[in-house]
Amino acid sequence: MALFQKRPQASDSIQFYTLGQNKTVLIVGLGNIGKEYDNTRHNIGFAAIDHFAKTNDFPGWIEKKDLKCHLTSHMIGDTRVILIKPTTFMNLSGEAAQATAAFYKIPLEKIVAVYDELDIQFGQIRTRIGGSAAGHNGVKSLTQHLGEGYGRLRVGIGPKVHAQQDSADFVLSRFSKEQEAEMESLLKETDAVLSEFVYGGELFAETRSFIV
Repeated sequence: MALFQKRPQASDSIQFYTLGQNKTVLIVGLGNIGKEYDNTRHNIGFAAIDHFAKTNDFPGWIEKKDLKCHLTSHMIGDTRVILIKPTTFMNLSGEAAQATAAFYKIPLEKIVAVYDELDIQFGQIRTRIGGSAAGHNGVKSLTQHLGEGYGRLRVGIGPKVHAQQDSADFVLSRFSKEQEAEMESLLKETDAVLSEFVYGGELFAETRSFIV
């Protein structure tokens, strides 16, 4: 588990007219809008950036209908960090990511998507640049609208409880009580990865295990 000391952060509110004077990154959390999807495995991307926003004192989420997302922005060090949660539902997530990146002129290498990965065991987080969608429709949409060269923070939600269970049903189910008990550790680790990306400007390919 990565241990790091949080650096001092500016406390200014959203001021989009200053974007051109600062480094800017975009972090896209994948999930489905609606209370029925809260705390499901497929919404771990939303949970991760909600936690990151809370930890780093971001202002409240604003619905940006023209960008098809909920958005919040904050300065961390000398970097403007824009977080979005697409409101298009998972399969069309790329529409929100493309619109936001175009509006704020954010290059592909400064974009990271956070999402669930069925083929990775719960307790592991993997990062990389580019790669296949591995059957994830939200990632397919991102790649269709952005290209392949964005960063991926993949949070393991597997394996399926029952091997014969339909994958779509499994990802839309809730975590077990044992996994819920580990959720804070997981979200602290995704915080660490995202903070390292913000401060360092790069996302390195690696695997982290946060549960022994």
